[in-house]
Amino acid sequence: MAADGVVPTLAIRSSVGVELWSSAGPKQPYEHKPDLPREETKNCRSISFSPDGHYFAYSNGVEVKVLRTGSAGALWPLQCTLPRPKAFYLKFSPRGNYLCTWEHYAITKDRPEGAPNLLVYEVATGNEIFAIVQKNQTDWEPSWSSDESIFALVVGGEALFYDLDGGAAAGFASTSRKIGGSRGGMLSLGPGNCPPYLAFYTPGAKGAPSMCKLYKYPALSQNQTVACKSFFQADRVEMLWNKRGSGLLLLTSTEVDKSGASYYGNQAVHFMATNGDTCSVPLSKEGPVHCVKWSPRANEFLVVYGYMPSKAALYNLKCDVVFDFGEGPRNCAYFNPFGNIVVLAGFGNLPGAVEVWDVQKREKLTNLKCADTTLFEWHPNGEWFVTATTAPRLRISNGFKVYHYSGALLHETMWPQGQELLGVEWQQCPDNTFAEPKVSKAKQEGIKSSQPVASKKAYTPPHLRLLKEGKNPEKYLPQPQATVPGLPAAGAGNNKKKSNKAKGNPVQNRREPAINGGDADALSAVDGAAAPPVDESPRKQTPKQRAPSKQQHQQQKQNAEHAATPPADQIGTPRHINGNGHGNSSSNVEKDRKIRSVAKKLSDIKKLKARQNQGETLELNQLHKIEMEGRYLEELRALKLSA
Repeated sequence: MAADGVVPTLAIRSSVGVELWSSAGPKQPYEHKPDLPREETKNCRSISFSPDGHYFAYSNGVEVKVLRTGSAGALWPLQCTLPRPKAFYLKFSPRGNYLCTWEHYAITKDRPEGAPNLLVYEVATGNEIFAIVQKNQTDWEPSWSSDESIFALVVGGEALFYDLDGGAAAGFASTSRKIGGSRGGMLSLGPGNCPPYLAFYTPGAKGAPSMCKLYKYPALSQNQTVACKSFFQADRVEMLWNKRGSGLLLLTSTEVDKSGASYYGNQAVHFMATNGDTCSVPLSKEGPVHCVKWSPRANEFLVVYGYMPSKAALYNLKCDVVFDFGEGPRNCAYFNPFGNIVVLAGFGNLPGAVEVWDVQKREKLTNLKCADTTLFEWHPNGEWFVTATTAPRLRISNGFKVYHYSGALLHETMWPQGQELLGVEWQQCPDNTFAEPKVSKAKQEGIKSSQPVASKKAYTPPHLRLLKEGKNPEKYLPQPQATVPGLPAAGAGNNKKKSNKAKGNPVQNRREPAINGGDADALSAVDGAAAPPVDESPRKQTPKQRAPSKQQHQQQKQNAEHAATPPADQIGTPRHINGNGHGNSSSNVEKDRKIRSVAKKLSDIKKLKARQNQGETLELNQLHKIEMEGRYLEELRALKLSA
């Protein structure tokens, strides 16, 4: 719920423009209000709220606009415009007094050395106060102290510090301190009290380990380190401070696992404290580290790690496991702003299972499914969260949904076909704007999603469905037929052709038995004449060849009469149609095949019985097969008797 008249506002960036939506309450739909900004543009690359929510900035491909947010029902006036048409990233300072813009580094004919692509503007006036070349896109963001008195960034592996106590113009004129200088160095300023603690990472080289050192600004000498942690197998490190700036987590990773054990490389988690303590975080399961998050209360952190199904565990500042969330298909963790609720989710290449946990009571509140989620963010009130399907990760079924932590769906908007949702972001609020919500298992009333839900019923094969219904599956199987309906019996067509040939050529009819397996020479001797070889190759005949002469016709007639009259010793002697004398061979082969088939089934049943005697649980179809043993035995006995 909104507090003190604060209305939750959601900034939306899409392929058609930038707009802000709000809702009057949990049961009211989110929609664009007339008093909220809206601009149609196809070139918006970034949107950003200031940490206190007083300013909203976005790029439109022509310039960067900074708006001053207002209360409900009031217009958002334009604060300033910045001449950065190619701005790719926008980032406010901790108190919202400065805005940093970054764009891709480019070389032109007019400026072959390249123009500065990282610029800092003063929000109150819109004046540019600092510009520098920053080619690194991954770690482009500069570091600020909580009171904005120190500005620092890494250029070429060297950390540059600027003191702004005397004003931005004088402070950005020259660097006050430098540290590092080796290629690949990284810097991170801790939040909390000022002067801040800072961490500087130096990658290892030539067999030397990588190293991360803690300093207390402005004491940056080599002998003034507060804590130091060295480790091997670290091509890259991600530094995560807790909210108080008293603890630092290092997520180290390598791109390639030289041992070949993991496709994802190697990951490890290390802990450093401003009191000088350092240790490696113990992980009880092998596999990659998917996510590391600090609790907003700054006294605990959560790690999701291991091969799927991954494990999730909650650690204290001594790196001891205080609670194990068990295993599940998840790779993300999100604490609400108060740290009393945490969401464990499986996004990306996982199906989108979401678990909501009460951190204080260590119990699960609910489970829900948020498929195809590419963006997740808690609302500042700590009760709602938004999930979105955005481009370019997914270009279809774009949209966003707002949930209550109990799992109730409060709002759903699906993007029109042909348009793409690029990003959503909650408006931030100053501290103490919302009271810490009281966690309850009571589920709030929500709306029904318009998206189809996949069936949770497991697929059951047809034969198992029939068994559950008490039916015999074999009765529903198609029975083999002797002939195909509508066609003559097998071999009838061939016999008809042979009979027609026999009528037209008696000599060929008498020679067929020899061709079917008899001795052709012996049969020719019995017939009393040797048949001349027949040339079956196709030849083109002339008209004279087609019309035989009278002498040829008489000779053919005499040969036919001689062939039709058998010798005296052959009259009345029966002759076998099959020269080998195996007229019943086809039926014997069929019986042998059936016997082998039944014997194999009985052998399978014997194996199933052995598995059943060992205590193994069999499937329904396997139990049904065992019940058919008696029938198979009778069938085998009948086949052997008829053989």
